[in-house]
Amino acid sequence: MSQARITAIAGPVLHAVVSGPFLIGEAVEVGAARLPGEIIRLEADTFVAQVYEDTTGLKPGDRVVGSGLPLSVPLGPGLLGHIYDGLLRRLDDDGQSPPGRWFFRPAVRVGDRLAPGTVIGEVDGSAPARLCLLPPLVGGEVLAIAGPGPTDADQSLATVRDAAGREHAITLFHRWPVRQPRPVAQRLPADAPLVTGQRILDTLFPVALGGRAAIPGGFGTGKTVLQETLAKWCHADIIVYVGCGERGNEMAEVLEEFPRLTDPRTGRALMERTLIIANASNMPVAAREASVYTAVTVAEYFRDQGLHVALMADSTSRWAEALREVSGRLGELPGEAGYPAYLSSRLAEFYERAARVQALCGREGSLTLIGAVSPPGGDFSEPVTSHTKRYVGCFWGLDRERAQARFYPAIHPLQSYAVNAGRFAPWWTAHGNDNWLRQREKLLALLEEQAHLERMARIVGKDALPAEQQLTLLAAELVNEALLRQSAFSPTDRYCSAERQSEMLRLVMRFITLAREALARGATPEQMATLPIHRRVQRMGEEIGEDQIARFAALWQQLEREFAGLAPPVAPPAPPAAGAAGQRTEAA
Repeated sequence: MSQARITAIAGPVLHAVVSGPFLIGEAVEVGAARLPGEIIRLEADTFVAQVYEDTTGLKPGDRVVGSGLPLSVPLGPGLLGHIYDGLLRRLDDDGQSPPGRWFFRPAVRVGDRLAPGTVIGEVDGSAPARLCLLPPLVGGEVLAIAGPGPTDADQSLATVRDAAGREHAITLFHRWPVRQPRPVAQRLPADAPLVTGQRILDTLFPVALGGRAAIPGGFGTGKTVLQETLAKWCHADIIVYVGCGERGNEMAEVLEEFPRLTDPRTGRALMERTLIIANASNMPVAAREASVYTAVTVAEYFRDQGLHVALMADSTSRWAEALREVSGRLGELPGEAGYPAYLSSRLAEFYERAARVQALCGREGSLTLIGAVSPPGGDFSEPVTSHTKRYVGCFWGLDRERAQARFYPAIHPLQSYAVNAGRFAPWWTAHGNDNWLRQREKLLALLEEQAHLERMARIVGKDALPAEQQLTLLAAELVNEALLRQSAFSPTDRYCSAERQSEMLRLVMRFITLAREALARGATPEQMATLPIHRRVQRMGEEIGEDQIARFAALWQQLEREFAGLAPPVAPPAPPAAGAAGQRTEAA
């Protein structure tokens, strides 16, 4: 075990002179308190390490002990339902490892030859993560396997001999380096969306199952609320939420609210399939940098069991600020806005760990990464946001004006995009809407035209616009109110299934088509706005729930009936000509 002595220390960064071999990325223990750290720069006889705890009290001459292993975390059963720090140490149980005993049921026999990552058994539990896996780098012949019965975390369940003749004792837990992606058998195409239950996302800007999305927005635009909504309603088996450097009051709100949420699919506590990694802005800055890697490593572990995992990172801007602070203490040449020159590559390393895969165990799993970004002043051109846009397939830009107008979700439809939306057309066809892609394109074109006309209306007034342009504004307003606005607190409309979204989308598009036909017959936009069906379509999200989808047929009939009965206005009689009036006067 190699040792070193501290020569200088500044905040979380220390310099040490070595008396043995060390490795870059090696986990170390610092001082008498054995504070965890990691080597980030290595030279001939010195190294630089970052410490993941408060370094108050450390001094030159204190000892640093190497572990010979990279920074790793223990992975196994019992992780779900708890709150951890950035190094996966329990915060709701005095930082101890997950306690308890599990009932193990073997799935292999002595003599079986197993590939790395194979399922060797399962343990009891209410959460979906119950499989016991071989570590991804261990495989071979089973020499011994435990029988059914209770087991502890450190009890040997199996003994496996690899091709080199080495024997490995397999327990419920194994450690994995957080900065190293876990291997998979095959990456699969991202041809299906992760259904979020939010219409503006699923209909206009869908994220792939195993895809990457960013939620940039200034303070108060609803990033945390939207991520909590996605955690509760998206079609993922496991939720990993990492609060990376957010303000203490926001993190406290998350920690207080999540344990009280109910899983709408099971009726049980949402925390049973959720894991929270909390690292507020007042915690050690180096641990903030490590927390993102810890979270994605845990998420990959659940993915490798054949589960669909959604990771919410709030926010990657605070993570980048931690990189900037550590980089500054190392004396590195700063890049744009003071961030290190390797900011882009670090963001790429994080987001590229998202994927839909065939796991080593033979099952299909996915990891979807959804990262919030907090650009200063809502400036989307700042480095973290601009680099993030290069690596995500979905960009959900939050707008301050919409948020202040109480429009939720406050996603601006003209600042957002989804790169792979065209791939999901077959999926929507299989779920009852074979015209989804064209309808989506028409909606986006309509919203873009609305932005142009609103600029004109501010100059000349809305009433001065031609009737066709007034109808465009009416149709766009209907799209915003009926489809894009969705209350997170509404018992009826806080979640919208793909089937209900399809019915609502078709109804809105039919209203727009009939309105344009009526305009051609001479009806006015004012007449259409006063139709009872207009108000009902606006309110259909609140009035028709998931168990009442059949009621859309009656709404459709009312729509057709009212537009069929919409008569053009009766033109007033033309005033008589001046000469004719004079002749009538003379005759009288």
